[in-house]
Amino acid sequence: MFKASDVKELRDKTGAGMLDCKKALEACNGNMSEAVDWLREKGISKAAKKESRIAAEGLCKIEVKDNKAVILEVNSETDFVAKNEEFTKFVDYLANTIINNNLKTKEDVLAFDDNGETVEAKLVSLTAKIGEKISFRRCELVEKTDSEVFGNYLHMGGKIGALVVLDNTKEEIAKDVAMHVAAMAPISINRESVPTDVVEHESKVIKEQVMNEGKPEEIAEKMVTGRLNKFYKEMCLEEQPFIKDSNVTVGAYVKNNGGSIVSMIRYAVGEGIEKKEENFADEVMSQINASK
Repeated sequence: MFKASDVKELRDKTGAGMLDCKKALEACNGNMSEAVDWLREKGISKAAKKESRIAAEGLCKIEVKDNKAVILEVNSETDFVAKNEEFTKFVDYLANTIINNNLKTKEDVLAFDDNGETVEAKLVSLTAKIGEKISFRRCELVEKTDSEVFGNYLHMGGKIGALVVLDNTKEEIAKDVAMHVAAMAPISINRESVPTDVVEHESKVIKEQVMNEGKPEEIAEKMVTGRLNKFYKEMCLEEQPFIKDSNVTVGAYVKNNGGSIVSMIRYAVGEGIEKKEENFADEVMSQINASK
């Protein structure tokens, strides 16, 4: 029904003990996402926000030019390649190609003809040269008005990237907000923009948590609203305590500086991508063999 590696994966995602993870997988017939919710509902999991953070290698890149900015992610199999000069030059090339040619989708980028060779062909050539799969995963081209400002921030050498647009304020304020977004990983700007399916899922989990605490269903229904408010304060950018001054929310910080938040994007390299497990020695040897 499930393997020992599944128990380990569930433990890594939730921080719960091995025995609890085994029980969760048994109760959910080996379904990983259901087991995560089972642990949360029982109050055992302390790591709800880790569910989609599965590591993979590569880089985020942000390029700003006049009223346009692009954020993108390119993946590699190993961190060695992510630091390779040819890899980083290709990431820079992609960013400049996107912004200079107004390419709005991943498909547009891959199909773009650069002097008789498509970007996709260049990607294939780089993969062959480096000897490791290189994947252009995603990008977003953002445009602003003259009254708006960009704020951007790259963390850990490009492992996390955040790009925000603020209206009617200064660039340094926007950069502060981008740093906050990179650090605190909000899922939306405000509670109105949280996807309906996310709210419904969270409400279900909260209700089950309360009922498992022994509360009757009618009381549980009433408690959902209060706990949802806490969820919004933790996950919505405008309601989060500002990382540089926890006495004010991010929304208040921006408003106090005359501005408003227009948009935000946050990329974390490898989020949602399952990475094969390799020990360090094997990774080194694979690089040595590839270079022969």
